[in-house]
Amino acid sequence: MRLKGKKVIILVENLYQDLEFWVPYYRLKEEGAEVTVVGSGSARSYTSKYGYPVEVDREAREVDPSKFDGVVIPGGYAPDLMRRYPEMVRIVKEMYQKGKRVAAICHAGWMLVSADILRGKKVTGFFAIKDDLVNAGATYVDAEVVRDGHLITSRKPDDLPAFCRAIIEELSK
Repeated sequence: MRLKGKKVIILVENLYQDLEFWVPYYRLKEEGAEVTVVGSGSARSYTSKYGYPVEVDREAREVDPSKFDGVVIPGGYAPDLMRRYPEMVRIVKEMYQKGKRVAAICHAGWMLVSADILRGKKVTGFFAIKDDLVNAGATYVDAEVVRDGHLITSRKPDDLPAFCRAIIEELSK
């Protein structure tokens, strides 16, 4: 229970990548973290790429980022929908600015771009968004997990073991 007492947000929107949501969700809970599922506010339940639903605990507008230790952003096409909601982007930007852990996998780098937190950072993500990450000022590295300060990024579902280990290690500090 390395994360007992830690509070973590997992952001969600329709078309989230199933594994990239559920694997970190259960790994964080297994380590004792209190996990809060936060949606954009467009619904109370969101459906994954493969049709699996998730109920949210809170809407983004109800969240005070200072009350949490980290945020996890799953991929799929959900990040493209998430970034259309200023309250979702606000959570990521404020958590980053406050030195909280920000973890993004696959297409979730789009949220980092919209939060304007990538200048001078070293990151990874799904290869199809490499240009977006680079054009936002980041240096792209093709690796299963990249840590730059309190920013953690990974490329795809195959990277989930390394991604989850990095999140748990960072939150344990």
